[in-house]
Amino acid sequence: MPEPKLAAGTGSSVTVHRCQVCDHQPLDSVLFLGYLPPVNQMRTIGERPHEQPAYPAELLRCPSCELVQIGCVVDKQVLFPPEYPYTSGTTKILRDNFAEMYRESQSIYPIGPEQLVIDIGSNDGTLLANWQQGGHRVLGIEPTDMGKLAQQRGIPTEIAYMGTEVARRVRDQHGPAAIVTATNVFAHMEDVPSIVDGILTLLDDDGIFISESHYLLALVETLQYDTIYHEHLRYYSLTSLRHLLTAHGLEAVHAKRIPTHGGSIRVYAARAGTREVRPSIAELLAAEQAGGLDSEGLGAFKARVVAAKLQLHTLLSGIKERGERVYGIGAPSRASTIINYTGIDDGIVDAVMEIGGSYKIGKYMPGTLIPVLDERKLYEDQPEYALLFSWHIADELMPKIRAKGFEGRFIIPLPEPRIA
Repeated sequence: MPEPKLAAGTGSSVTVHRCQVCDHQPLDSVLFLGYLPPVNQMRTIGERPHEQPAYPAELLRCPSCELVQIGCVVDKQVLFPPEYPYTSGTTKILRDNFAEMYRESQSIYPIGPEQLVIDIGSNDGTLLANWQQGGHRVLGIEPTDMGKLAQQRGIPTEIAYMGTEVARRVRDQHGPAAIVTATNVFAHMEDVPSIVDGILTLLDDDGIFISESHYLLALVETLQYDTIYHEHLRYYSLTSLRHLLTAHGLEAVHAKRIPTHGGSIRVYAARAGTREVRPSIAELLAAEQAGGLDSEGLGAFKARVVAAKLQLHTLLSGIKERGERVYGIGAPSRASTIINYTGIDDGIVDAVMEIGGSYKIGKYMPGTLIPVLDERKLYEDQPEYALLFSWHIADELMPKIRAKGFEGRFIIPLPEPRIA
């Protein structure tokens, strides 16, 4: 029997017993991070604490198709409310990545100006702007108010959750797509088999589907347990992703590792037999075989996660015993996992800084009373330490923060907590 479906808008959750891709059971437990709040439910500063939801964050592995997945599926309207605060256009590494994707796809699988490109989970339209500027027809599918921001920027956007009915309506209205993209959302959506069916509905017969997702191999290599939260239902390897694609008549034809979100994978897929399979597929599959993604390797990963938590506590304990201040830098979703799993509160981290204009300024970090403030306060207050929650881009952030006038020291929490 398939897993029960959520009643949308109820705030409910479903415990996962069967694999989300191949329906196998039982699943093997890899890691439990406790009960975590939704990473984008952020209360306004000054609001008194009151009851908030928290959901179990357990990582599971399917022994059949090797998919690693979250053990609790939360109502998408809880995770992605209309006021969802994330905007892809504010992050330079994402803007650069989307521009590079456009150039690469046009080099490998070029399309003409009359052909349609559809982006699923299109957010503020940053990705599609590259194709639009290249003269192509574009359309976004986005459930949150960020779709309205895209519309204001001149990016045609359907404000809706992706599904088979939406896919049929879009195809009827706009015709088939030469390219369908899903970046940093393909691992987020519930009932992924029906999502893939919708993608097939949108795609032309020789169309290309391009997905980008957090990459399991990068997660294990650099101990990115902070990317484990309920928005991420699945943690793909190329091995597990091929199982999903093959089950729907699709074939992975090209893949590459990319730097976004601390390490992601971009996979090009097409209907089986319509495109040549490039050597990159075999190369990445071989790397995964050697990369510790089996049960033994994931057991070692769990031990390293626990050690990193204890090391970060020891480091912060010494700082607070000296009466020194710690400000956080960056409030990405991954910061919520670090904060809640390690038990950091406003007595340990005084505030978290966000770049001016962020929708998160004026809110508390999820599950805490740690305020999110404009980064100007970092330079005004000059705390002794800045804790980099966006540690995966520390080499990019530290010189910029130093150039703006920060005189203190940096704390990098992962993969091995240290002071820089």
